[in-house]
Amino acid sequence: MCTGIRFVDNDGNMYFGRNLDWSCSYGEQVVITPTGYTPVSPFNAITEIKHAVFGMGIVQQHVPLYFDCANDAGLAVAGLNFPGYAQYAPNAIDGKTNVAAYEFPLWVTASFRTVDEVEAALAHVAIVDEPINEKYPSSLLHWIIGDAKRSIVVEYTADGMQVFHDEFDVLTNQPGFAWHAENLRNYINVTPGVPGPLSWGAGELTAYGSGGGMRGLPGDYYSPSRFVRVAYLNAHYPRKDTEEENVSRLFHTLGGVSMVDGAARMTNGEFELTIYTGGVSCRTNTYYYSTYDDPAIRSVSLSDYDAQGCDLVIV
Repeated sequence: MCTGIRFVDNDGNMYFGRNLDWSCSYGEQVVITPTGYTPVSPFNAITEIKHAVFGMGIVQQHVPLYFDCANDAGLAVAGLNFPGYAQYAPNAIDGKTNVAAYEFPLWVTASFRTVDEVEAALAHVAIVDEPINEKYPSSLLHWIIGDAKRSIVVEYTADGMQVFHDEFDVLTNQPGFAWHAENLRNYINVTPGVPGPLSWGAGELTAYGSGGGMRGLPGDYYSPSRFVRVAYLNAHYPRKDTEEENVSRLFHTLGGVSMVDGAARMTNGEFELTIYTGGVSCRTNTYYYSTYDDPAIRSVSLSDYDAQGCDLVIV
């Protein structure tokens, strides 16, 4: 399971991040794809790297497989688990731009500057079940894509390509985004305020203190519960000014839905936990991350590396 968020600072700069929740690490590292890199794309969806890309992922056969990433133009994407709903095209479709599921984040960030550009292109896209190799079959995902203006959610199901405008700027896992957005109506009573005081008959009642208005906000790790909780946290966190304040916001908000070892068992018997929390500041083109075993926040700045080079950079 996973959680993703987007927000902007007081100057309109986007911050975008996610928790990757699973039972084990894949050996992921920060990977930079410079504009001189020659892409290997099975259906030639990616013919060039128009924008330098940086984010968290792994590399297979000299191909970056991004879990989440951003580009130097301020566009970011994260893939979140979506089993039981994601259903990719089994083969390339004539007349479409065919994008292998594993290369979708790179296709988005290497090719476009804005969410508007991505959304327009998606009308002509098929996402294809074409694994990079036998070791890594296609992950069943949906994606949140954001820039300084807005975010969208992309789902490819039995109904084909679906694109949703994400006014809440968050995403978790199954069921689909439309269900999650509708479900939020069940929580419109939740507020940061302190309820009361009020009278029941002759009795006068007052709240114990702060948090009384939050009663009813779900606290478990179930995907619908995390969506509600992170939507509430992201909506009510005050906008901040500085880089430090906004990075703090990113990690504190995602910390509100992070998973602790031993609390949630998966169907295979293993416990799910937040393997890493990562995110990008499009203000400084810096990727920040922490891991379950090392909560110290580390950073990788795109400006410290050759964004026009020919080789992938693994940090």
